[in-house]
Amino acid sequence: MPTPDPARRSEHARQAIIAAAFELCAERGFAATTIEAIAARAGVGKTTIYRWWPSKAAILAEGVEIQRDASATFPDTGDIWTDLATQTGNVTRLFDTEFGAIWRGLIAAAQTEEYAADSVRRILRGSIDAALARLAGARDAGQLRPDLDLELTVELIYGPLYHAWLLRTRPFPPSYMQSVLTALKPALAPAPEPAPAHD
Repeated sequence: MPTPDPARRSEHARQAIIAAAFELCAERGFAATTIEAIAARAGVGKTTIYRWWPSKAAILAEGVEIQRDASATFPDTGDIWTDLATQTGNVTRLFDTEFGAIWRGLIAAAQTEEYAADSVRRILRGSIDAALARLAGARDAGQLRPDLDLELTVELIYGPLYHAWLLRTRPFPPSYMQSVLTALKPALAPAPEPAPAHD
C-alpha cells in the first residue's frame, strides 16, 4: 500500500483554503469573511490556516497574485499599442469576475489594515514592474518617446482603468481601455518625422 504524500495533502488543503476564501469574499464581502468561515468551508482547522497565513488578507492576496499572474501578463508581439490593448482588455475582463470583488475588497481593507496595505502595494509593484519592462522595450524600439517618464506613463495608462472601475463613474466594458489608449497615443508616441524640405 503506497504511503500518503504529506506534501500533496498539504497542497490540496492550501488550494482549498484559497478557494474557500475567494468564494466567501465574493459572496459576503471582505469585512464579513472570517477565518472561522474559511476553515469551515475548506474543511480544515483554523490552526492549519494560521500555519501558512497570518490573516484573511494574506490568503486573499496570495489568491489574487495567482490569478493575476495567469490572466494579466504582458504579451510582446512587437507592437506596444496592440500589446497594451490586449493586456488592459484582459485586466478589464478580469476585474468583472470574482477576482474583481476580492481585489476591490483588499483595496478597501488597505485603507485601514496595514497587512492588506502591504499586500496591495506588493501586488501592484509586481504589475507596475511588468508594465515598465514592456514599456522600456517599446521605448528602446522607437515606439514611444525617448524622454518618457515610464512610471508616470504607467499611471497615465492604468489610472483611468482604476478610476472607472473602483468609483464606478461610467460603464466599464473591455473596449473602454482602447478609448483611453487612443487618447494617450499622441502624447506617448514619438513625434512624426518632419516632411523633407522642397526647393
